[in-house]
Amino acid sequence: MCLRQDRLVDLGFASPDTCRKLRLIIVHYHLRPGGVRRVIELGTPYLAHGFKRPIQRVTLATGESPDLTWRTLFENRMNPVPVDYFIEPSLHYFSQQPLGPAALRKGIRRALARLFAATAPDDTLVWAHNLGIARNLILTSELTRICQQKSITLAAHHHDWWFDNRWIRWPEIRREGSPTLAAAARAVFPKADRVRHLTINHADTRVLQPHFKAAWVPNLTERAPDPEPARVRKARGWLQQQLNERGAPVWIVPCRLLRRKNIAEALVLARWLRPEAWLVTTGDVSSNEEARYADKLRAATRKHRWRLRLGLLAGGEAKKPTVPELVAASECLLLTSVQEGFGLPYLEAAAARQPLIARTLPNIAPDLHRFGFQFPQSYDEILVAPGLFDWRAEVRRQCVLFERWWRCLPRPCRTLAERPALLEHPHTPRPLAFSRLTLTAQLEVLAHPADLSWAQCRRLNPFLDIWQQRAAARSLRISPWPARAVRWLSGRAFARHWTSAVTAPPGRPPDAVAAAAAQRDFIAEKLQAKYLYPLLWSTES
Repeated sequence: MCLRQDRLVDLGFASPDTCRKLRLIIVHYHLRPGGVRRVIELGTPYLAHGFKRPIQRVTLATGESPDLTWRTLFENRMNPVPVDYFIEPSLHYFSQQPLGPAALRKGIRRALARLFAATAPDDTLVWAHNLGIARNLILTSELTRICQQKSITLAAHHHDWWFDNRWIRWPEIRREGSPTLAAAARAVFPKADRVRHLTINHADTRVLQPHFKAAWVPNLTERAPDPEPARVRKARGWLQQQLNERGAPVWIVPCRLLRRKNIAEALVLARWLRPEAWLVTTGDVSSNEEARYADKLRAATRKHRWRLRLGLLAGGEAKKPTVPELVAASECLLLTSVQEGFGLPYLEAAAARQPLIARTLPNIAPDLHRFGFQFPQSYDEILVAPGLFDWRAEVRRQCVLFERWWRCLPRPCRTLAERPALLEHPHTPRPLAFSRLTLTAQLEVLAHPADLSWAQCRRLNPFLDIWQQRAAARSLRISPWPARAVRWLSGRAFARHWTSAVTAPPGRPPDAVAAAAAQRDFIAEKLQAKYLYPLLWSTES
């Protein structure tokens, strides 16, 4: 049913005489495949229909038009609520803008004036995604300004942060008009009582709540029906055609080609546990800064003839299978990321009733435990013997890369940065986590025959023995879907958490030091050694 009228009036959403419907404006830099688009796709229908359709219209404001297939899917899910699109290139990443900061600000201000024309605080909500990643801080500040000016509530939904292993963007942030850490903090965490901060993991909420009105809103996950057997068979045939090999097992990493996905580790695991399997990834490179990583992986794959195919769904032709169909046609999913905000693949594997091999990430493992999930093939790190890569060369390489990365940090942050694992004792070759190597060293490990590297690393990773036996018998364990996950991850739960966060009373505006204090607390945590990975120090590791 509708929210109580007096409650809506108090919050500025409705007039006293009616439970008015709302216009929801969703803002994101782009709508390419990925976790943010998936949250928008799954979550918006529940927001629109959760209270007898209180939302009468949805506007997607983005820097580029989404592909037609996704638009059709989204509009069908939203039916009968109409969807319109506000496509404005100035809303895209700052790095893709042809204009300088001053001209861009004028363009964004004009665009937002058009977007918010004829809106009123009692009939409009704004749901903005990933402002905290600072890919266009001018957009962030102008969006905050116009919402504050018009008394429109802005739900800032944070999936990632610019200060979380993205320090190579600091020069770009300064060019955007935030020359100091304090200026960047004021843009991401504005002193504005109309802003509600939503986070997707409890660890981030814990840092924010002492300083701001912040709420934990976990991403939703649907347990969709299994794909039709005929479509799964078709997807399996398509895979065999792409791989030019009939009957070969396929292990899948459903992700874009990003350094943080740590794809070489997935290949190590596949080669050790199921040597005859092909490892495939679904998405392609989505930004120029990831191109060198993808190019090096592809070149090494061609040289060594590894059973690896990258970006299998790149191009978006209509005849290709969907990701759920490919997942159903595969033997196993892998998630070897060194950094995730929420970790949807964990839940999607359980929802699809498919085996998963996955890293345990410290910021999201407690949430998964709270939801009730148990992942029988999860691990902290994969250790590799030092003889499988050139230790001295890797020490020199990491010294150079870490020094360059450290100098990219704003001066106040440099004293907070801890030392990475290898450089703590650089003169003592010892087993090291595969994830703590540069891509160059990872490829050196992979260049050895799989049976040789497995023989040297088997005792370092005793848990892999039983996984290898399960994989050979095609009996890798599936994580069951816990009953209590419904109260956290269902569409209704998402709408309830989101609505509660967005309609919470504003309370006192944040004080003048709240932004800097929140950012400082985040940075102090993110610069700990456990979050330092050479893959993320440079685009050329």
